[in-house]
Amino acid sequence: MLVQLIENQEDLEHLVQTLDGKGRLAIDLEAAGFHRYSDKVCLLQITSDDQTFLIDTLSVDPSDSLRPIFQNPDTVLVLHGGVFDLRLLQRDLHIFPVQLFDTQIAASLVGEPSLGLAALLNKYLNIDLSKKYQRADWAKRPLPKEMLAYAAADTQHLNALCDLLTEQLEILHRSAWVSEECLALSKLRWEPETKSDPVLKIKGSKHLSNRELERLRGICEWRDTIAKDIDRAHFRVAGDPILLEIARLQSNQLSSIGRIKGISNKILMKFGKTLIKRLERIDNLPAEQWMGYPTKKGPRRHRLSNKEERILEQLKVIRNKAADKLKIARGSMMSNSLLSHIATIQVDHSADLLQIDGVRNWHIEALGNDILDALKG
Repeated sequence: MLVQLIENQEDLEHLVQTLDGKGRLAIDLEAAGFHRYSDKVCLLQITSDDQTFLIDTLSVDPSDSLRPIFQNPDTVLVLHGGVFDLRLLQRDLHIFPVQLFDTQIAASLVGEPSLGLAALLNKYLNIDLSKKYQRADWAKRPLPKEMLAYAAADTQHLNALCDLLTEQLEILHRSAWVSEECLALSKLRWEPETKSDPVLKIKGSKHLSNRELERLRGICEWRDTIAKDIDRAHFRVAGDPILLEIARLQSNQLSSIGRIKGISNKILMKFGKTLIKRLERIDNLPAEQWMGYPTKKGPRRHRLSNKEERILEQLKVIRNKAADKLKIARGSMMSNSLLSHIATIQVDHSADLLQIDGVRNWHIEALGNDILDALKG
């Protein structure tokens, strides 16, 4: 299969001409969040027929060129486990696809026990997919030939897998099920993450004193500044356990910090003095200015009544029985969180169930009447 790296506007324009009018494209994206400060898109892979294109999104912006193609309702985008890829497409490229076929969703509703792409390609196409570069730094340039080949392999066989899964879905009369799930997937939208107190993300922070919490906030800010400046993931600057240890220290000496297991001497030598200044400033604040552990905002989780708990258990039995009969994983059939929400709703007809976020027509087809009976119980 032909593989072409797209690194400039001229090649991108030729690519658009090649893809124009294609009814189906397999896509995947690579990001660098495991290594870099941001998980921005670094590479976009597209396979059409017997051609695979690797777009270097750090060299050329494909947004305006690909948007009409990816948002064309006559073009199906085939992807695997598309939630992460779609978030990147929306956030970084401002592209909102409308026609999707997610092979992971299809495999789950066929009843496959293993939903990873490697496992499915091995079973359906006898292809061994390498995982060598799964956590590679996709932001480094130039990308080695081995990494480009790895990236191309992620989409080269997706269309063939799509065809084989579609055959199984048709045999099982579940094609409409996947279509409904993929339509719901295409409608997902991601909002920018709101800024929150950084200590909430540090495991074990709620056990710290107010002084230690304020120190931890300052240390988190110190780490974030460094990570952004040198374009490294937070944990590659200093892991969360290291931050906790520094916050607990009674001494603000570099020698004390340097004895903490896992601390980078290189980071400490270059940025340690700014850390010491932060910690000394915090320690000199009046105690009343040290903020305690923040209270989480937002709606509290609904606590089920005894009646609702009984209904939930009945719903789980119904779901489990149907899933086992259809040979679908119970979580793929209907999640426990969705069942818990249904248990709190008053409904009289199946149409009422469809008003609940997450309930699909195929759910009604598979177990709707039994759910209604349990709710009316």
